[in-house]
Amino acid sequence: MYNIVISLLLGLVTFAVIFFAASLAWWIALLTAIAVLLGSFVLISKIIMKKVEAIMSGAMKDLQTQRVTSKEMQIQLVDRAIKEMQAALQYEKWQVYVGGQVNASIGMLYYIKRDFNAAFPYLEKGFFKNWVTMGMLGVYYLKKNKKAKMKETFDKAVIGSPKESLLWALYAYCLCESGDQDKAIEILEKGLKKIPGNEQLVLNIALLKEGKKMKMTGYGEMWYQFHLESTAALQKQQQMGSMTGGMQRRVIKR
Repeated sequence: MYNIVISLLLGLVTFAVIFFAASLAWWIALLTAIAVLLGSFVLISKIIMKKVEAIMSGAMKDLQTQRVTSKEMQIQLVDRAIKEMQAALQYEKWQVYVGGQVNASIGMLYYIKRDFNAAFPYLEKGFFKNWVTMGMLGVYYLKKNKKAKMKETFDKAVIGSPKESLLWALYAYCLCESGDQDKAIEILEKGLKKIPGNEQLVLNIALLKEGKKMKMTGYGEMWYQFHLESTAALQKQQQMGSMTGGMQRRVIKR
């Protein structure tokens, strides 16, 4: 990374000037060199991160503040945000983790617009502690029937974000989709140890042990962004609930 290299060079130059040119004690030169190294590293880091944050926040602000009425306009806004974010990749060699964070954000936007093949290379280079994009990468491997890569991705994700209930449930759901229900139960139980008493994990463990399908609607919109179930399923469920409630009210009135 350029930041580390520049900071080291500045530290070495400082040591050489103080020790050899100024003929001061080696420990004075060393302490001053370390101070310069750390100071330059922090300063360059702040400058780079401010530039990256300005680009990223500007792109996200465009998405959040614009009111659109058509799907075509939404896609255009997402495409524009992706293009803006790609400009931040010029700083990935300057600062540790910048590339991973920016790639994860771009991959997420491609994934949300269902351009999965375009999303993949960005998700693959994403930051492993971004559990949402790691989950999306795991789902991508599921869709491509790459079970080993799917497990590897989710295993890394739950290590980085062990307190995310949806991540554990998503991992288990993908295992069920690949025909490994016993492993899914095992994963949910591991998640429950990390998040004791979590209602969604408890519910889904019970459902799987009864031979039923996992129920993910409790996670709301966060669940549907992974495109494993359509929002139409949620709307249908809500409509059925309204109809059932209405029938019950009519029975009570009678």
